[in-house]
Amino acid sequence: MSASSPSSSAEVHVQVEPAYCEEESSPAEQRFVFRYTITVHNGSRHSVQLLARYWKITQGSGKVQEVRGKGVVGKQPLIGPGQTFRYTSRAVLEGPVGVMQGAYTCVDTATQQTFDVDIAPFRLATPNQVH
Repeated sequence: MSASSPSSSAEVHVQVEPAYCEEESSPAEQRFVFRYTITVHNGSRHSVQLLARYWKITQGSGKVQEVRGKGVVGKQPLIGPGQTFRYTSRAVLEGPVGVMQGAYTCVDTATQQTFDVDIAPFRLATPNQVH
């Protein structure tokens, strides 16, 4: 990649670690709280800034919720070459299982070109869910 080439989503990787928050959940009230820790790794030669997020949350019932917004956890982090940005957030479901997927919109600060980084679907499930 030459110094003038834009960063691409192939060079920015997202890792997700979901977990069930039993202490915050109330199954009797159909409230199932999950936290997910996201690590964004910038493998490109340029700094990238995470500008916006898009999440598609599919409940076990099939109900779909879409969330769009600026940045993540109130920030639009600048991630230098070879650096990572890590944060933890939460999702509240109406049932014990669901799936999240999404994308981050980033900008290569050297070229000002924007690109999307897809976030592969990941499962949110209480420990007693088999499928």
